[in-house]
Amino acid sequence: MASHVAVLLAAAEGAGGNLLSVDTTLFIATLVTFVVFAGILAKFAWGPLLQIVDAREKSIRDQVDSAEKAAADAKATLAQHQELLRGAHRERDELLGRAAKDAEALRAELQVKARADAEQVLARAREQMTREKEQALAELRAQVADIAIEAASRIVKSSLTEDAQRKLVDDYIKDLPRALDEGRA
Repeated sequence: MASHVAVLLAAAEGAGGNLLSVDTTLFIATLVTFVVFAGILAKFAWGPLLQIVDAREKSIRDQVDSAEKAAADAKATLAQHQELLRGAHRERDELLGRAAKDAEALRAELQVKARADAEQVLARAREQMTREKEQALAELRAQVADIAIEAASRIVKSSLTEDAQRKLVDDYIKDLPRALDEGRA
């Protein structure tokens, strides 16, 4: 790099001046070229470039505003959903509580009904047992009466001695099971 600087310095001294001298013709030509180039850029490039930059800035601003609005909407929707969820939880808890109370009431009602049904079945069974007992006693009384009448008639028919009468009653009692099987007694 030092060699390049030395070459430039030598070229400048060879041109008839030093680096600090100003060539007015070159200065004016450079200034005119700069102004023309700046005018062309202003007319054809800067206007469209500034419009593109402004459009991009507006687009970014709109996107930011849209994003902020969407974020606010999302926040509001989230709050609304959270409130709905809390309401659903409350409703669920109320329904579960109500269902538990209803189930307990139904269980108690079913227990009372089951006890009442059991008591009715027991009462009917007792009544039936009482009827059957009374019927058995009535049948037993009738059979005993039939036996007594049959025994008495046999005793009366035969005017036997006391030993003979006893033997007759004993024989009748021995024949009684067979007679009951045949349906005579």
